[in-house]
Amino acid sequence: MAVIIKRRPGENLNSFLSRASQVIKKSGVLLEARKRRYYSPKPSERSKKLSALHKIKILKEIERKRKEGLL
Repeated sequence: MAVIIKRRPGENLNSFLSRASQVIKKSGVLLEARKRRYYSPKPSERSKKLSALHKIKILKEIERKRKEGLL
């Protein structure tokens, strides 16, 4: 959602910036952007299963190396 703000004829820069900031605050664009900033989608079932299998594989490998005395 884009907000288009044009400078009025004869409007000085300070009043334009204050008017623009008010419009942006009222539109909720900045609030929405801040909400989405750190959003990370939840992993799918397939990726959960694959990561669990990977973890099991790594733990087995570590246990094997401990038994052999490599760790």
